[in-house]
Amino acid sequence: MGKTSIALSQHHFRTGWLLAVGGTALFALKSIFIKLAYAQGVDTVTLLTLRMLVAAPFYLLMLGWLLRQTPTRIPAPKPLAAIMLLGFMGYYLSSWLDMQGLNYVSAQLERLTLYTYPIMTTLLGWVFLREAITPRIMLALVLTYSGVMLLYAHEANLGGADVTLGVAMVATAALIFAFYVVFSKGLIGQFGSRLFTSIAMLASTLFVCIHFLLTHRVSDLLVNPTAWGYALLLGIFSTVLPSFMVSEAIGRIGAARTSIVGTSGPLITILLAVALLGEPFGWFHLAGMLLVMLGVGALGKK
Repeated sequence: MGKTSIALSQHHFRTGWLLAVGGTALFALKSIFIKLAYAQGVDTVTLLTLRMLVAAPFYLLMLGWLLRQTPTRIPAPKPLAAIMLLGFMGYYLSSWLDMQGLNYVSAQLERLTLYTYPIMTTLLGWVFLREAITPRIMLALVLTYSGVMLLYAHEANLGGADVTLGVAMVATAALIFAFYVVFSKGLIGQFGSRLFTSIAMLASTLFVCIHFLLTHRVSDLLVNPTAWGYALLLGIFSTVLPSFMVSEAIGRIGAARTSIVGTSGPLITILLAVALLGEPFGWFHLAGMLLVMLGVGALGKK
């Protein structure tokens, strides 16, 4: 019986690692699918709407399944409004700014800029939650933003003001997502990650659809089959599956180990951007990537 328990525990742990690796890899594909869809002539709002329309039924099914469980109930109006507001911030506004920024910068620069959100989360924790700022956090801050600025300076020489606009959009997206992370912790602890995520994602879908209807015609959703294919890949493989995979990985191996696996995300995105999008990769890209990853890695150490 003891050997069986150990074997099950090891299997549970290995499965957690595989889920973390798989979820990280699928999240890393997001920028690639977006860039490929843009090449088909799809604009940001239309692609974001298609992405959310593809993903929403899965979260609706999850919400329905959770509500059938005896202890699970829809939150009271006040926390429900808070979850919907966080959904607006984290999955609508942040996503729109991030995807809009990809019109102006490479997938590599976008991924590294967005990857700075853990630093922003730490700084917001210092501002709002009185969490201490240690010398290690300051080192992480300097390393991370040095890497982003190095790659930004390189691309700005080639793309000018458009690159500055794109970086500003993605950096703002990272800041908004950091607010989402900081203020969602209490609600996730109260209602559980699956219920919280399902409600937040469905609320964000509503906001995305409102944005689309105010700026587009419904017929604009009739994009070409190739663009629809990328929207399906984006909605299922870079939204729904990794969100559940990472949540399950955290449950099996813990948040710290899952975060360590997550540090491979920028590397995967950069390799895919070079291989599939034909983006250049030189010393500036290598140095920027290493600085950002070292900075976020330093943040994760005790």
